[in-house]
Amino acid sequence: MGVRDLVVLYRDDDGSVATAVDHLDLDVATGEVVALLGPSGSGKSSLLRAVAGLEPAASGRIGWDGVDLAGVPTHRRGFGLMFQDGQLFGHRDVAGNVAFGLQMQRMPARERATRVSELLGLVGLGGFEHRAISTLSGGERQRVALARSLAPGPRLLLLDEPLSALDRALRERLADDVRAALLATGTTALFVTHDHDEAFAVADRIAVMDAGRLLQVDAPALLWQAPATRRVAEFLGYEAFAPVDAPVAAVLGSGLAVPVGTVAGRSWSDGTSDAVLAVGPGSLETAADGPLAGEVRSAGFRRGVIELGVVVEGLGAVTVVERSAGRTGAADLPRAGTTVRLRPVVGGVARIG
Repeated sequence: MGVRDLVVLYRDDDGSVATAVDHLDLDVATGEVVALLGPSGSGKSSLLRAVAGLEPAASGRIGWDGVDLAGVPTHRRGFGLMFQDGQLFGHRDVAGNVAFGLQMQRMPARERATRVSELLGLVGLGGFEHRAISTLSGGERQRVALARSLAPGPRLLLLDEPLSALDRALRERLADDVRAALLATGTTALFVTHDHDEAFAVADRIAVMDAGRLLQVDAPALLWQAPATRRVAEFLGYEAFAPVDAPVAAVLGSGLAVPVGTVAGRSWSDGTSDAVLAVGPGSLETAADGPLAGEVRSAGFRRGVIELGVVVEGLGAVTVVERSAGRTGAADLPRAGTTVRLRPVVGGVARIG
């Protein structure tokens, strides 16, 4: 699937016309899962809806195998859709929901039953064929919705915030399951989310969007290790930035994820005045002989780890994450106002510019 110079407009409440997607280019290879990641209002859902044929393109081109899809209605594009609420049929049981698209394809009943059973097993709902939708949990309903979307074998599956209504722990489990199902079926997919963890868990590549534009498209590891701009780094969660010629940068350099050179087609040079080193949660760790000193501003437990809010001279406020092994409670944590020694974690610091 290829998008070229796409523009999508929308009308504000006051009647003025605004740009949702701004001259955007994007390719999705066969069998690839691409996540559109961005804050609310970044244009990611508008892009997905334009690809689906649910929103008109003001200009530009959306193509599949060299064929321009302009004027092709949604139901003839061969694409599948999965939304946040699943949109299941309450009057059909689980099997009836999954089989819906297969019935539209006029698949014989025996083949249809086999396909439904296979897909329910794939999404972890084996034996649920005759369960009523009303008896399912939210996570189970989204698994049914995923199986239903995959059943007809869409040439492209479009998923719009499919896990956002679920709690954090369930989202994390289902994100892994969604990726496994997409890989097992060889499905090409465009996955819209505002959740970083979902994007990193599901996608082969992540496309970061902001204000209708693509800021960077890269594999998850490279996106984190080498954000193309400070805006991308900030959105990914990097907290503090230091110019490469700042005194603190000499210490941070030992934690660079990617050494100076050429990464993803971007050439870096030493000592450029606008280059910065970016530090995020977990980029620094406590160490008795650490070369950096910081003042603790806050300390607390979070799911098996300790998070310290620390202000480092020449850098600013950062989050230091360490394992909670050996800590027995709040009294064990560094107190606000105390000084801790820190060192960069190898691979935890990124260079921008």
